[in-house]
Amino acid sequence: MAPSNVASSDRTVSSHLLVQKAVLNKIFENKPYKMVRKIVIAIVGVSVLCVGAAMIFLPGPAFVVIPVGLAILATEFAWAKVLLDKLKEKINWKTTAKVI
Repeated sequence: MAPSNVASSDRTVSSHLLVQKAVLNKIFENKPYKMVRKIVIAIVGVSVLCVGAAMIFLPGPAFVVIPVGLAILATEFAWAKVLLDKLKEKINWKTTAKVI
């Protein structure tokens, strides 16, 4: 009798997960959600990018912050992805650090 209870409880959990997945898919496919997400990413990305640009003249790691801002923007905007790819090509990624 135990195996049938386990199987039915697995089906119940599985059906609840399917319902939750369907609800989340419906939320994330919603056009206002996509627009709000794009606006939020744009605001955060441009803010980080501006802070990085200011760090060129002010003390701070501009060479780290600017690519982070581009990476944030590249999640939603193709032009930022192109700029980030060009930046990656120009940077020498060979490291001399040794892991102890």
